[in-house]
Amino acid sequence: MKSHARAVVIGGGVVGVSTLYHLAKKGWSDSVLIERKELTSGSTWHAAGLLPLFNMSYSVGQIHKYSVRFYQELQQETGMNVGFSQVSNIRLARTRDRWDEFMYYAGIAETIGVKVNILTPEQVKEIWPLCETDGLLGAIQHPDDGYIQPADLTQALAKGARDNGATIYRNTTVTAIEQQADGLWKVTTDKGEITAEHVISCTGNFARKTGEMVGINIPVIPVEHQYIVTEPHPDILARRAQGLPEMGVLREADSAWYMREENGGLLLGPYEQGAPVCYVNGPSDDSEYELFQEELDRLMPHIETAIARVPAFGEVGIKKVYNGAIAYTPDGNPIVGPAPGLKNFWLNEGHSFGITAAGGAGWQLAEWIVDGEPTVDMMGVDPRRFGPYAKEGYLIAKNEEAYANVFTMHYPDEERAAARPLKTTPVYDRLKKLGAVFGSVYGWERANWFAPEGYDLPKDQIGVGADVLTNHNHSEPTEDGRILERWSFRRSNYFEHVGNEVMNVHKNVGVLDMSAFAKALVTGPGAREWLESIFANAIPKKRGRIALCHMLTKEGGVRSEFTVYESAPGTFYLVSAGAYEAHDHDYMRKLLPSDGSVKFTPITQAYGVLVLAGPRSRDVLKKLTHTSLDNKDFPWLSGKEISVGAANAHALRVNFVGELGWELHHPIEMQNYIFDKLMEAGAEFGIKPFGIRAMLSMSVEKSYRLIPREMSIEYNAYESGLDRFIKPEKEFLGREGLLSYKAKGLKWNFATLVVETGNDVDARGSEAIYNEAGELVGRATNGTFGFRINRSLALAMLRPDYAKEGTKLKIKILGTNYNATVVGESPFDTENAALRS
Repeated sequence: MKSHARAVVIGGGVVGVSTLYHLAKKGWSDSVLIERKELTSGSTWHAAGLLPLFNMSYSVGQIHKYSVRFYQELQQETGMNVGFSQVSNIRLARTRDRWDEFMYYAGIAETIGVKVNILTPEQVKEIWPLCETDGLLGAIQHPDDGYIQPADLTQALAKGARDNGATIYRNTTVTAIEQQADGLWKVTTDKGEITAEHVISCTGNFARKTGEMVGINIPVIPVEHQYIVTEPHPDILARRAQGLPEMGVLREADSAWYMREENGGLLLGPYEQGAPVCYVNGPSDDSEYELFQEELDRLMPHIETAIARVPAFGEVGIKKVYNGAIAYTPDGNPIVGPAPGLKNFWLNEGHSFGITAAGGAGWQLAEWIVDGEPTVDMMGVDPRRFGPYAKEGYLIAKNEEAYANVFTMHYPDEERAAARPLKTTPVYDRLKKLGAVFGSVYGWERANWFAPEGYDLPKDQIGVGADVLTNHNHSEPTEDGRILERWSFRRSNYFEHVGNEVMNVHKNVGVLDMSAFAKALVTGPGAREWLESIFANAIPKKRGRIALCHMLTKEGGVRSEFTVYESAPGTFYLVSAGAYEAHDHDYMRKLLPSDGSVKFTPITQAYGVLVLAGPRSRDVLKKLTHTSLDNKDFPWLSGKEISVGAANAHALRVNFVGELGWELHHPIEMQNYIFDKLMEAGAEFGIKPFGIRAMLSMSVEKSYRLIPREMSIEYNAYESGLDRFIKPEKEFLGREGLLSYKAKGLKWNFATLVVETGNDVDARGSEAIYNEAGELVGRATNGTFGFRINRSLALAMLRPDYAKEGTKLKIKILGTNYNATVVGESPFDTENAALRS
């Protein structure tokens, strides 16, 4: 065994071998892979080999697209047959909600360059003559899709890696992984030791055991997945004898199964409720080519619907049932990127669609490791999207839930119930009594909107069709059995109530719990200079002033956004998005100077945040503090420590809704007291709580950007319209790349559009945008209805020549083109008069 390598990949499944291949392809020929048994002996060997391009995640969609193209190129490069059958993939729709999902996805596909065909039931019958088409609304087809032979693919990747100089050690077990004082990793195996600059964990079912070796929690636990292979069917054999094309992969999403031909018979793969996790503590040391006992009873509802849709499936016997482990994460997406808290330790784990994702995940991780950044925005798969709460019990509940919901509708407003409520703020019960309908972000419960007292969803809005298995379309019942929210791709039952919340904030005053914000203190003699060296914006020299600051990539893309406030001399209080706490804080920690001159201290759970906003907010707060709140004493974009009754808080005059107001950052133990005082003092001014959906509606009216929507590593900060937050005269991370990119000419411009949609739909983000000639010129990044201006709005990234105010465009929402017009930034209160009032 070699004594040193640039990179060591641990795990010889398709994901690990793809990672090795792409590292070697980028010139790291001194990379090695270590596999405890034979290549593919974990989960790869029993995978069904499907290549589904369909994915509602922008990150994962890009990864899948690359894989399908790359596997064909790999075959030519290595001369090895990877067993790729490009037979297409057809997804059937039986309900309006499913059709809406497909039309929403079609917009995502178009913006990332994936071809999708829209099929009628008659066209489905032509392609799949064994399929009964009664009850179908239609289907979508990926003509470039199909399936592949996982073992053949892995061997081709291995050959490609070796041809580029990489080394593979089989039947070699890693027993320890340790980072040494010089930063190099020492990987100990039963065949010797090897040191490496980088280690990449691709260990599949062993992920949690690998994490234990280096002291981190990898939020992956596998779930059992079964599929059935039948004996040959005469009709399929007859088609083959006639030289007819294979019918391809058929998916009835409304019944949660996929089906394809297999050796003259059929292969059926259901995703059932009740599939258990497995290997919670990892497989046994001698595990190899392992399967579990089949449990056909769990599959019977799916088998029955499969026979109804394809009667031929029930006309032949079962040849084999496979029940093997598939790695899962709480949201079903893989974990690809740097391990939190560790330098040069990388994760490529949690692949529930590992065959499809392996190529793209290996590609992007190699870009990240070798060049320092991926080329695709990977926030949707970043390991740091989960926090320290994602431990064993949480993973069991959420991973089983993710598996059971593979084929359910992925509504943009769905909120899954498992492992909730997990993290709650003190005012949770008070908000619940006031009608809060909660969502969950980074484990925190946050009020999305407020239902009127006694509200109950009309029964005819519950479910999407009694005869479909994936019928769940609503929030979980309250303690007294009421259902408060119907999920939809269109305006739903909460639309009116969110509008009422917006208008009360606009006319009176509202209060919002934003305690999930990520919060930290930066202290030490070098604190100011360190922050200046990182952020594109200047750190305010006057204590009490507030700045919005961005951390950029080396190419000038936007990695993170922070609110920076000097709360005490030499003490800087940083606030960022709650969903990205682990991500943002991990980057900050890894940038700390080694001399100890700067200390970074997370304080998220120690401090709560209540937002008080609206034209009467000053009147409310005046009743609770002696601090002058007048503009001359307390201007916009400033902060002070104030008393709130008997409590204390840092009041920051900023918010994300565009109205007069303050964020009250307070010791968490004082939250209920402060909330009660605000509600009491605000009663005469019409104070009411409001939720995240009202906040987001108001933020879009102000053209406020979000990560990773309008701000992303894929967009230069100037493309995102952040000019006023960039100080090019000073040095900061990414400055050279930012300015160099700008000098070459921007490819995109951020823009705000008014959309003429009628009264049923609004953009949600990822919709395709066209010029009047029908040419794709951009994509929506966000969208909603603006209640204060009574218009439907979309935020977008457009080609610069189409981002000018007044430009007429078309935006495709759920399959229909609507007129849209580019308008000036901040269509509500363009001059910020409300914020400054």
